[in-house]
Amino acid sequence: MIGELLLGGVNALKDYIATHVLTCLVPAFLLAGGIVAFISREVILDYLGEQASKWKSFPLAAGASFFVAACSCTVIPVASGLYYGGAGIGPAFIVLWVAPATNILALVYTGSILGGGMVLARIVGAVSMALVVGTVMSVAFRHESRAQDPVAASVVRGPIIARQKLILLGLVLVSLLAPNYVVRTGAYGYKVLVWAVLTGVVAWYARRTASRDEIATWLRESWWFVRIIFPLLLGGVFLVGVIGKLLPETWIRTWLGGSGLQASFLATLIGAISYFATMTEAPFVDTLMKLGMGPGPALALLLTGPGLSLPNWLAIARVFGVRKAAVYVATILVLGTVVGWFFGNFIFAR
Repeated sequence: MIGELLLGGVNALKDYIATHVLTCLVPAFLLAGGIVAFISREVILDYLGEQASKWKSFPLAAGASFFVAACSCTVIPVASGLYYGGAGIGPAFIVLWVAPATNILALVYTGSILGGGMVLARIVGAVSMALVVGTVMSVAFRHESRAQDPVAASVVRGPIIARQKLILLGLVLVSLLAPNYVVRTGAYGYKVLVWAVLTGVVAWYARRTASRDEIATWLRESWWFVRIIFPLLLGGVFLVGVIGKLLPETWIRTWLGGSGLQASFLATLIGAISYFATMTEAPFVDTLMKLGMGPGPALALLLTGPGLSLPNWLAIARVFGVRKAAVYVATILVLGTVVGWFFGNFIFAR
């Protein structure tokens, strides 16, 4: 029995390394590192402050969070840094939710495993939930005013990112998407070939437009993501293979099949308590769907799995306070259940 479980984990790991590392993870880590290295954090913070318009700060917080690759626990320093640096509570908690639930690394990986339809549903679901979360937190704690930070108020606005760096990140994004979306049939070697050519273009453009120090900073930030995420990712994939051998299909079909509120709530609760490193939720959900999990509960788990966890609850309570943590977690549990039920019955059912 133990041998079969270990073999299931090893097989899942072998398949993952053989088909996803070069054409998916390498450019994804380069993109994440480039975003950290080249995007002006001061300008973003200036747009997310307490005095900023909610019509602008909420969408900006949600949009910027797509480019922050972090799990439910590692995003807390980012969100708390924004909040205590002058950002409003609504934008801070939007970042806290969207960054782990729907970052670009997770989206690309989800698309390669579960398809474009689930990616689109994940984006719509996460953004819809984010806007509600931001509104609920802003309204619930509207009387907790803070003094305006004079340093933050005096920041001179400049471009969020230089044009040449934006083009560079665009080329990295193309190298990330093209192998998996242009080459849909044929040997995996064709994807590697497309990736290699585009990576060469990225390297050529980077040498022409960026200094040695900028490239070194970019690679250092990219390596940080590799060092923090990749080992957890390998461990998560191995665990997914083991779990796939353990879970009986009848249990999955009974409790997580269909599109009812009970199934969506249970999937949301499982995701909200469990800990998922960034991108490990996609293979886990894929395994459950092959065993009979419905698409609605699958979406709920895709959202709440990386977005919440029991350690996340405790850390939020410590950083932001128990009341804020309780309101936030309760809001996510309700929204995750409703979103899973809605998509399961009205979108995926078509």
